[in-house]
Amino acid sequence: MTATYYVQNVLSQMKSAINEQRPKISSSRTLHLHDNAGPHKARATIQSLRELGIQVLPHPAYSPDLAPCDFWLFPILKDRLAGGKFDRIQDLAKAVNSELWTIREEDYRGVFRKWQIKLKCCIESHGEYF
Repeated sequence: MTATYYVQNVLSQMKSAINEQRPKISSSRTLHLHDNAGPHKARATIQSLRELGIQVLPHPAYSPDLAPCDFWLFPILKDRLAGGKFDRIQDLAKAVNSELWTIREEDYRGVFRKWQIKLKCCIESHGEYF
């Protein structure tokens, strides 16, 4: 994913979803977690987030254990899609999207409870490894 794709496709949809799901809460009161991936740190992304009024929760460097996609979601997707052959990027995107919809809401909620525990440990250790 590039910063251009992220800004044009993901952030605009995220802003719309926030406005739709929480019409009484402005997006400036919503914290968005970004890890330290290139598209998230790119100048275009940072500028777009400012323009959209979306605040970013800082993510400690070198801490993939604090990114739910890294410690939970990507391993699930890798396991489920292992051995698959995709001739076109669109086929891969369709397969990933299909798998995402099979994950139960309770599983998503559970991972965010675990994520809160991990964040608390990080805060208590003053950002050191634990």
